Amino acid sequence: MNDKGNKTDVIIVGGGPAGISAAITVARAGYEAIVIERGSFAGSKNVFGGAIYTESVKELFPEFEKSAPLERKNIEHKFAILGENDSTIVSYRNTPETPVSYSVIRGKFDRWMAEEAKKEGVIVAEETVVRELIQEQGKVIGVKTELEDYYADIVILADGVNSLLAKQIGLRKDIEPKDVAVSVKEVIKIDKQKINDRFLINDDEGCIYTLFGGSMLGKLGLGFVYTNKDSISIGLGITLDELSSTGIKPYELLEDIKGHPSIAPLIKDGEIVEYSAHLIPEGGYKKMPKLFSDGVMVVGDAAMLVNNMHWEGTNLALKSGILAGETAILALKEKDFSKKSLKRYDKKLKQSFVIKDLYTYRNLMDVMHNKRKIFMDIYFKKINAFFEMFTSVNGIPKRKLYWQFICDFIKSRGICGLTSDVWAVVKLVWSVLIK
Repeated sequence: MNDKGNKTDVIIVGGGPAGISAAITVARAGYEAIVIERGSFAGSKNVFGGAIYTESVKELFPEFEKSAPLERKNIEHKFAILGENDSTIVSYRNTPETPVSYSVIRGKFDRWMAEEAKKEGVIVAEETVVRELIQEQGKVIGVKTELEDYYADIVILADGVNSLLAKQIGLRKDIEPKDVAVSVKEVIKIDKQKINDRFLINDDEGCIYTLFGGSMLGKLGLGFVYTNKDSISIGLGITLDELSSTGIKPYELLEDIKGHPSIAPLIKDGEIVEYSAHLIPEGGYKKMPKLFSDGVMVVGDAAMLVNNMHWEGTNLALKSGILAGETAILALKEKDFSKKSLKRYDKKLKQSFVIKDLYTYRNLMDVMHNKRKIFMDIYFKKINAFFEMFTSVNGIPKRKLYWQFICDFIKSRGICGLTSDVWAVVKLVWSVLIK
């Protein structure tokens, strides 16, 4: 703190990647930053699959690979469509000189980031809950915690998908259940060599699975598998409205996935050492809150910055934190903390890949909500049925099998249904590539 008592330059609420990246950016410019984290340590409340992307982390930590707690460099990504007892798996494998991503344990990685922030002069106040924002004539000037009040020229909200603080000052409305997913994850301890053998990788190499269908056939949800050094992270994310309408528990869905014939061998004889659950913003571009006001900016999950098409969130969080930090620096230099000044954060985001990618997929969730029982059930089943037919040897002429499959497919959807499906895909692709 400075000589003004409980007054500092920038307060960041939340010690995840978005908050820490904002704090480091501010501190490196010579200004004071304090991160207020409600968990016992940065990362203790954070959950993800998970992988961090090399390019985004290097922007903040150019040599992070030398000291960060990394698990494995990911060289293969598998996409598995799970039926009841069968599956179709497509795989892409590459071993570039610079890995695209690394698997990490979020608690370890976030704690490392926080320690790096402290080296830059950032104050990290852990086990501290921010109750509300302090306002004066409509401008945010600080925060109220359980213990005392803290004041700052700028407050950056990195407090996650719920972001009650952003709601308090009218930057966002209540989030609809369809715009939030519950993610549940288990970390299963397994011998390193067994992981290598089962995933066909070496000690420092990793493999990612994205799981469709299975217990989530017809539901708006996906599963994931990540390999760590001596454990496997397995979990799923499913929208809240799916859970409320069906009454199914997410851990029940996860147990079904773990028992699938294509997944069970990967985690056989493993020991569950961690279970966690977390909310993930799924609304995308159309459901983003207002990102700034007088004396305040919103970053990361609190800003709905998740690209659910590519399962990207951490890299968007890091970038938004950096851009918010850069905006804060300009505002501090000019001593102008008005919304007019902080609007530059919104402009910077729109010029970056963050908003451009979210805009590209702006119509994705609308299509998936309207067509989920078709695309996430019927079409997945048909893909598996095709490969079952294609690989069968039963004495029936292939041409007859092909025509039978085509006729069954048309019959199951009907001409009108197929036309509607094709039109929905065409409109989505048009909005992605052209509009």
